[in-house]
Amino acid sequence: MRAAALYGTLGSLVLSTLAAAPAGGVDPLTAEAHGTVVAARRAAAAGIAFGRCPKAEMLPDSVQCGTVRVPLDYAKPRGRQISLTVSRVRSTGKRAARQGSLVYNPGGPGASSMYFPMVANLPEWKRIAGAYDLVGYAPRGVGRSAPLSCQDPKDFTKAPTPSPTDPSPSYKLERIAQAKAYAQGCARNAGAALRHYTSLNNARDLDVLRAALGERKLTFVGASYGTYFGAVYATLFPSHVRRMVFDSAVDPDPAQIWYRNNLDQSLAFESRWEDFRAWVARHDGVYHLGTTAEQVLENFEKVRARLAEEPAGGKVGPAQLQGAFLKAGYYDDYWAMRATALSAYLKGDPKPLIAQAAPRPEAAWDDENGNAVYTAVECNDAPWPTDWAIWDRDNSELAEIAPFETWDNAWMNLPCAYWPAPRQKPVDVRAEHGALPPTLILAAERDAATPYPGALELQRRLPGSVLVTEKDAGTHGIGGGPNQCVNGYLVDYLLNGRTPVRRAACAPHPEPNPVSLDERSAPRAGQRPSAL
Repeated sequence: MRAAALYGTLGSLVLSTLAAAPAGGVDPLTAEAHGTVVAARRAAAAGIAFGRCPKAEMLPDSVQCGTVRVPLDYAKPRGRQISLTVSRVRSTGKRAARQGSLVYNPGGPGASSMYFPMVANLPEWKRIAGAYDLVGYAPRGVGRSAPLSCQDPKDFTKAPTPSPTDPSPSYKLERIAQAKAYAQGCARNAGAALRHYTSLNNARDLDVLRAALGERKLTFVGASYGTYFGAVYATLFPSHVRRMVFDSAVDPDPAQIWYRNNLDQSLAFESRWEDFRAWVARHDGVYHLGTTAEQVLENFEKVRARLAEEPAGGKVGPAQLQGAFLKAGYYDDYWAMRATALSAYLKGDPKPLIAQAAPRPEAAWDDENGNAVYTAVECNDAPWPTDWAIWDRDNSELAEIAPFETWDNAWMNLPCAYWPAPRQKPVDVRAEHGALPPTLILAAERDAATPYPGALELQRRLPGSVLVTEKDAGTHGIGGGPNQCVNGYLVDYLLNGRTPVRRAACAPHPEPNPVSLDERSAPRAGQRPSAL
């Protein structure tokens, strides 16, 4: 995303008006800070009545579910309340070894961690599960937690759709109209509640959840966007932090939130896209897509052009192709599947590509809900350019050197240019020396979703934090993954509170093994949330 020369100065941006203090001169942060105390005390007294999970959660009997009530508006803690869904698996170790609750958030904004307690049986998490109750939850707006929607899910997931890397003026006008309609749909469906979907409120909700769980201090693992509102939490509630892990850190610099972070992301995905193509080229004996990254790209563009003329299965067009291969930029455990599908399509078999790229009707509601929350939080959190000319200039210039993701990322965020709710001034994430216990930052050096400079910036802003880097690797979200060196630092920190002195490095995890076209029965890698 970030090519500094593309942006110009902050003063050149036409920015939305920041949220103003309410009439009467009351500082909204003071009122909301008081409201958080009120809500946390109330939650501590009520606790969470865990029991059997509703069928809608599709969780096994080993997982318990409950709800916690939080104020929609923390400035009015006794006003309208919303319920957040919570999941839990009790620690498997002896009572004496129990260290409390470990809360996890996978990012987004718009992702749920209700599934998280199921990792208790995975080898990478077993020791942690022996010491902690593993707790997941759906943040406000997500899933059954006062769900937010901005568009009919069937319209949101309609396919096939185009994905031009050099969009025409008429196509740009079409996307502007769609962005305006989406923003208006958010306002129409949410009403006055729309302004309350923010990272600040996500952090406040997290403190209420801590209290409801009966914990005096919070142990938290946040991935991707979870690192950002986790860092906001550490800024607001430093004395409430026990241990915090920031896995694949968002750059928290207020000047980056969120317009520039997204430009940086688009730039970084170009390099990761090349990593994937170079890997495919090294395995040309399996995939026959070319012996160089450039030849692999030529074959990808050939498929894109064919899909524009005749969508595969009537559902997979250029945008669905791009979306499927974007996941390969997040996680290299998609590489073999995607390369197999591309190779098979060029040999006359579109079935693997259709299976991997076509929208799933049963997921339409979740997909639109996640996008609605993502949009609301990012649009509310910070000022965005409101002049289309700025978006057009920045993304046109960036697309010349990073065409893979630039325009699709721009369209995803464009509703923020026409957002009807007031914008906030981003939180100045930071902590005083000694205010926080040591915190752990995990980062892959070639991560595209949250580029590595963000981890360096977060460490600079949180004195006493420690950075563990997976060198020459780009998977997004590395804790509990295939790198045993990274996992060793994670487990030692969560179980014993130990960290390296300041920074440590791990060698990259092994590259994926290629899967031949005769091995289509191989198990599909589990899909993880594609978060910011």
